[in-house]
Amino acid sequence: MKILGIDPGMAIVGYSVIDYDGKTPVLLHSGSVQTSKDKKEPARLLEIWEDMNVIIDKYKPDVCAIEKLFFFRNQTTVMPVAHARGVILAVLEKHNVPVFEYTPMEVKQVLTGYGRADKKEVEQMVKLSLGVDKLPKLDDTVDSIAIAICHTRSVML
Repeated sequence: MKILGIDPGMAIVGYSVIDYDGKTPVLLHSGSVQTSKDKKEPARLLEIWEDMNVIIDKYKPDVCAIEKLFFFRNQTTVMPVAHARGVILAVLEKHNVPVFEYTPMEVKQVLTGYGRADKKEVEQMVKLSLGVDKLPKLDDTVDSIAIAICHTRSVML
């Protein structure tokens, strides 16, 4: 099963593609869609739409695990992130990719056993899960991998 993990955002959308055979997750690809702050929001959303279509066409995921927004400390970023997430969900629907949503707390709980784990603890569990020593530098990309791995451990498989 190919799982597309997505950490949505307006400036950066982290994504990863994991192959899961029921035992071990294998990272096939990871990256990010980055939009320029110099562009207006509609142009940035269109860029996310177009790039997500390319990613789905190229990797043909069976399912998508995406971060669910439920609380945001920074009220100035919540709406743009929600808009980007909406565009991503629309692309997934267009391609008939089933969507599974996980809050950051759920991802942390599943990966580390503690819903308030810090970034380093999550990164360590991602490394252990994949059997690797290094991860991508971008936090958003690592978060997308964590979300995909969370799905491999979900009862919804």
